[in-house]
Amino acid sequence: MSAAPEELYERLRAYEGRVAASGGEGRDPVNEPMIRHWCEAMGDTNPAYPGIAPPTMLQAWTMGGLGGHPGGSARSEAYDELLALLDEAGCTSVVATDCEQEYLRPLRPGDRITFDAVIESVSPRKTTTLGTGHFVTTRMDIRAGGELVGTHRFRILKYAPVRRKPDQKPKQEPEQRPEQEPKARRPRPVINRDNAGFWEGVAAHQLLIQRCTGCGTLRFPWLPGCGGCGSPEWDTVAASGAGTVFSYVVMHHPPFPAFDPPYAVGLIELAEGVRIVSNITGVPHDKVRIGMPVELEFLRADDELELPVFRGAVA
Repeated sequence: MSAAPEELYERLRAYEGRVAASGGEGRDPVNEPMIRHWCEAMGDTNPAYPGIAPPTMLQAWTMGGLGGHPGGSARSEAYDELLALLDEAGCTSVVATDCEQEYLRPLRPGDRITFDAVIESVSPRKTTTLGTGHFVTTRMDIRAGGELVGTHRFRILKYAPVRRKPDQKPKQEPEQRPEQEPKARRPRPVINRDNAGFWEGVAAHQLLIQRCTGCGTLRFPWLPGCGGCGSPEWDTVAASGAGTVFSYVVMHHPPFPAFDPPYAVGLIELAEGVRIVSNITGVPHDKVRIGMPVELEFLRADDELELPVFRGAVA
């Protein structure tokens, strides 16, 4: 990077609190057809819909689509300046990392949506497996009829990609043995307030499933509220570990440094009825089959990361 890290960070922090977008208007009012299509795509049969919109549709009402937003809701100059400053510092690549939503009241058909966004925070310089850069978080405030109905935080990483050296054999004496390159680390999971309990369970060698205390519905992956009755109250049950392969893919490309293709990734249906995406171990990738019984085990990927995976059995 051209500027000293401390100097660059101070310049980036000056953009915190500045407008990222303003005057945004939803292209359509909240409406039943869009709610119905969403619910059909997600398999959500909650009888409350389409009388109200599913809370997780919040961002859908702010999207411009291929036609873009109406005039006056463009991205701000301050946000463009922030991204340009990161580009100049060598952080030319970008990846979305996570988002958080908060719901204040349900949206109903006929609500007209307006929204504004602010640059909420810029992180200190972080080094990741992708490269070194800064996390930029924007917060969108979403209103219906002027009333705040929800917030949407969206976080990206603007980073300078790791420069990979071309493979070449170093010159060495015959008696010397080449040093083994350290194994690349798997990507780190994004842990937030909604899923921290899941990873605490993994650390204790338990696969925890959320259970709504209102209606008893089990759900996975972890979510802040029940898709069946809408209750935010829940507890957990530990999965037995038994399951079957509901579906799977064999990954050949693109290659990732921490993985050795080809390998199988399965959608595992647990005995409890929920499904989880995970690696399938213990059998060759070409022997994995739909319906194959699997058992939970925990894989120590490196000194910091442990993951739930499923060991298959060939009949």
